[in-house]
Amino acid sequence: MSSSFTPSKIVVAIHPRFPDALDEAQEIADFLKEKGIDAPIGTLNDEDLRQRVKKGEFDLLISVGGDGTMLRAGHLCAPSDVPILGINMGKLGFLIQVERGAWQKKIEQLLIGDFWIENRLMVFAELFRAGEKQGSWHALNEVVVSRGQYLNPVCISASVDGLELTTYVADGLLASTATGSTAYALAAGGPILPPELRNILIVPIAPHLSIDRAVVLSEGAAVNITVHSDNAVLSVDGQTPIGLDAGDRVDIHTAEYSAKFIRFGDLGYFYRNLRVHMNQNPSTEV
Repeated sequence: MSSSFTPSKIVVAIHPRFPDALDEAQEIADFLKEKGIDAPIGTLNDEDLRQRVKKGEFDLLISVGGDGTMLRAGHLCAPSDVPILGINMGKLGFLIQVERGAWQKKIEQLLIGDFWIENRLMVFAELFRAGEKQGSWHALNEVVVSRGQYLNPVCISASVDGLELTTYVADGLLASTATGSTAYALAAGGPILPPELRNILIVPIAPHLSIDRAVVLSEGAAVNITVHSDNAVLSVDGQTPIGLDAGDRVDIHTAEYSAKFIRFGDLGYFYRNLRVHMNQNPSTEV
């Protein structure tokens, strides 16, 4: 399977707190230089690098780290339509196909166009309070409304495309993408969705006398989550929680752009990844 373009403007990005990532990134940059490509190296927190990606100076970003690094790279690159090649330095690597020490052959394939691009759904969330929008965010994994630091469960109701679904008394409710189905949603008991699906998955977290099954929405459907407790928080892709008030509403729907991941070989890589990683210890990367 071949791509319609071969990247020539490449940047190598690392997670600033990931051990050994800088050394690996330098080896990758040196390898690319031998191939005639000068690839700068930076962290995903480097504002200069971020601005250059947003301005469209690169046609590929190589992410060196774990799934968390890929997640951050996805947020940065998706609005500019920049595809990402992940090099796994972590333990799990559900999002990553290329392992540390095995990237030379894959980069050679990359440079001759022997790859394909996988488009991963992202969702867009908006928070409303008393009818006024308080903020908006994009998520590659999930949007979570939960009890935060408090022990008491939260009362929240969900509707789909304006039609009432149900009310939950639970630790929380998450709206996940297929990408997120192997993250928090999986830990909460949700199903694993293949990455090409563009459906939102709703998963209750530790529900009490409520519907305890996940619901897969039809493609293009939107979910609205209304909070009926004062002890809830909103978290998007594991970022710092935002306090919610009773009556707040979070609207979640398909985003206007997708994250693009570089893939090699056949479409079965995802299931092979599952077999390899499902029983390993989880990564400690944040």
